[in-house]
Amino acid sequence: MVHIFPFLLLQNLIQISQNFVTPPFQIRGLDHLVLTVKSIEDSTSDRIFSRNLGICCIVYSQGNRKALSFGNQKFNLHEVGKEFEPKAHRPTPGSIDLCLITHTPINKVMQYLKKYGVVVEEGPVERTGAVGPIVSVYFRDPDNNLIEVSNYHSGQK
Repeated sequence: MVHIFPFLLLQNLIQISQNFVTPPFQIRGLDHLVLTVKSIEDSTSDRIFSRNLGICCIVYSQGNRKALSFGNQKFNLHEVGKEFEPKAHRPTPGSIDLCLITHTPINKVMQYLKKYGVVVEEGPVERTGAVGPIVSVYFRDPDNNLIEVSNYHSGQK
């Protein structure tokens, strides 16, 4: 039996690699994601995003759509019960956990958040990011989404 296990493991790995198909396109990055919120007005006027994270609010020319913009990405905002189509299967406020990357050391991020009364849920803690080790701090937005601010500067807590 001991000799069969490595064979079965190898057989499974071969099957997985044979099932992997390279598509004729490549994903380059994330353009936007949708945050379902209780109130677009509260989310765009709240200091968690604007003052504390430096994320600005964009109002589209139609006037009925808003987004939070930073870098080359944005969070489109959908108000629960008034979502734009197409939408997620179960759009729910407070159901997202997202990680934002900064170059600022996390101890400075924490000092800033504390100065403005943001309750830090956890941090600084070491985690694994998409491209390597990160140091993170966690807190909640008004809809109870979990916001993680992290940096890749190893050893800088």
